[in-house]
Amino acid sequence: MNPEQKQAEAETVDQSPAEESSEAAVEYPDSGAESAADNAVEDQASSGDEDLSAELAKAQATVKDYWDQILRLNAEIENNRRRAQRDIEHAHKYAVKQFVESLLPVTDSLEMGMSAAQNDNATLDSIREGMQMTFDMFVQTLEKNGIQQVDPTGQPFDPELHQAMTLQESADHAPNTVIQVMQKGYVLNQRLIRPAMVVVSKTTEGN
Repeated sequence: MNPEQKQAEAETVDQSPAEESSEAAVEYPDSGAESAADNAVEDQASSGDEDLSAELAKAQATVKDYWDQILRLNAEIENNRRRAQRDIEHAHKYAVKQFVESLLPVTDSLEMGMSAAQNDNATLDSIREGMQMTFDMFVQTLEKNGIQQVDPTGQPFDPELHQAMTLQESADHAPNTVIQVMQKGYVLNQRLIRPAMVVVSKTTEGN
């Protein structure tokens, strides 16, 4: 081997450890660390999805509860409406029930009076007495039901309650006084049903 070959071989031997050292110094990413990071991201995403699912389920439950309340409230309102309508219909249909029941004794008295008037021993006085009793019973029945007669004889004329049929001179009464009632009026609980038809006095001519 000549001197040049020996020198080339020596240089080759000296460079090999350096090259090996350089190659050994190269570091590659750790695959385990990457996997742990990926798992952490996945766990965080999974946790977020679970939170969203829980919030969504809670919101759906709240909406369902409110909807059930609305349905129950609507059903209750409808039941109340039907009940009120039924009560109104019954009130219109049976409003005079109590009044009719109170009139039945008067009807019975009239029937008995007519039967008594047909007897051979009936007298005018007995018939008149029976009619008066029946009339008094009828007036009492009206008063019990809030109906009162308007009999303004001797009272000042009131256009709210009386209807003047004619004017008549009278020296015994002050002007504008009811001197005769041709037909009695009636009020129901202070509300006029029918005005009394009356004759009203006026000033005597020449006075």
